[in-house]
Amino acid sequence: MRMTELHSDCFPTTHLLKVKMSENLGRSRRFKNQGRDTEDGRRKRNDASVELRKVKKEDQLMKRRNVTDIDIEEPVSPLQERSGNVAKPAMPILPMPQIISYIKTDDREKQLHAALSARKILSREYSPPIEDFIQAGLVPRFVSLLGCHDSPSLQFESAWTLTNIASGNCDQTMTVVKAGGIPKFAALLKSPDCNVREQCVWALGNIAGDGPHLRDAVIEAGAIDSLIALVRPDTKVPLLRNIAWTLSNLCRNKNPSPSLQSCCRCLPVFAQFLCHDDAEVLGDTCWALSYITDGSDDKIQAVIDSGILPRVVSLLSHNETQVITPALRAIGNIVTGNDEQTQAVVNSPSCLQTLGHLLSHSKANIQKEAGWAISNITAGNQLQIQAVIDAEIIPGVISLMSNGDFKSQKEAVWVITNLTSGGTLQQIAYLVEVGVLAPLIGVMTAKEAKTVLVVLDAISNILRAASKYSEEAKRLLCIQFEELGGVDKLEMLQNHDNNEIYEYAQRLIDTFFSEDEADTDSAVAPTQDETQFGFVVPSGNEKGDNPPANFNF
Repeated sequence: MRMTELHSDCFPTTHLLKVKMSENLGRSRRFKNQGRDTEDGRRKRNDASVELRKVKKEDQLMKRRNVTDIDIEEPVSPLQERSGNVAKPAMPILPMPQIISYIKTDDREKQLHAALSARKILSREYSPPIEDFIQAGLVPRFVSLLGCHDSPSLQFESAWTLTNIASGNCDQTMTVVKAGGIPKFAALLKSPDCNVREQCVWALGNIAGDGPHLRDAVIEAGAIDSLIALVRPDTKVPLLRNIAWTLSNLCRNKNPSPSLQSCCRCLPVFAQFLCHDDAEVLGDTCWALSYITDGSDDKIQAVIDSGILPRVVSLLSHNETQVITPALRAIGNIVTGNDEQTQAVVNSPSCLQTLGHLLSHSKANIQKEAGWAISNITAGNQLQIQAVIDAEIIPGVISLMSNGDFKSQKEAVWVITNLTSGGTLQQIAYLVEVGVLAPLIGVMTAKEAKTVLVVLDAISNILRAASKYSEEAKRLLCIQFEELGGVDKLEMLQNHDNNEIYEYAQRLIDTFFSEDEADTDSAVAPTQDETQFGFVVPSGNEKGDNPPANFNF
């Protein structure tokens, strides 16, 4: 039901709506992400980030190892290897002592054979012996071979070997960096050999993915401009995928975050990538945008000002989960910004409707992310809350709270609690009318204490909203709450191990369900229709010549 369809005898009034709105026009960002308080709201972005890192596919991780699957044929480039195109019979793999011997000679053929053998060993084994190559002191030698401009094949094999070493742990990555790998790779982005360029893109992506300090070192080496220069109309899709992924790693990580200037330099090429139809390019581009928007408001604003928001919104309807997930994360991050930035998302055509549809997506993680994004919109101003209501999202939120997995239920609870914290009486009444009480009561016995507290906040806000309208409205709502088993749940919570929950439940019982409160007018009779629970309250006219007021929640 849209708010314009609410009947006039619900407990809010138009006058109250206007007063409440005027009180909230000056609300600061402290309301953003607010449920119980600002810090509780902001935890949601961090929690969601941790969860998403666990579910990302292998090709979306911070580091990637170039793995070979064939034994009898030899690709001439990583692009050919991944597409299955091969060139010639494979050279035999040298044993480690011979690799060490060959790589230290000045013979180009032996050097190439050693580099190729090293690359194969590091590419094919499930547990690559990265440490063996490091302990043998071979990393500086491979880095020096990157300067062999007379042999692009040797540069290529050396770069591939170093790429896989850099895909290891932090200490292993640092051996490549300490040997001078970053400036060599950055310089080779301008190599005339396309295979060398592509492999160096990959190597820099692995290094940048190690953390903020190495990311900044790659940026300082001039990698961003060189990577952008590789994006041309005739650039092959596999190379575009690697460029998008590497640029995304240059936009990620915190403490410190990448500079605004660095992020802004990437935005024009991201706009180009968003026009591509390859799912991997789109996915990594959206991840990059999610990293940028997971920061200060000036970075969020830069993304909005770039004009790419409508395209990101459209990708929420993509048929590939690997695109929907990061696009949804980017949108969710934008609505953690200020009210004007949230409004940019709200104003995007079909955005709210699409978010509502994602609440019933087949993937539970997408349901959860959609709920998280919507909860940040309902933490905005009352016009934004109204937009969520008008988009008919709330019934889907209620369904998610009833039927979703626990992580999704938690996000649905935050949607409702944020709405009850900043919404008008009329908006809160709408929640009751569409049946929010029963699923809220169902989550009251959740095992996670913080979730129970957030649920109790929502219930408290709803009961207090009814109290603000009238004592009669409060009494009728309390009866409905009790009929749904809410009071029994509150009494159970008085035995909870968490003192804060125990005390909160006790306060709600004392405030709304004490003996004095329970002494209701005997003339008030409960009624039940097919869709909602209500009460017919006789008017104050003793003669009964006025029609009764029907309070439907």
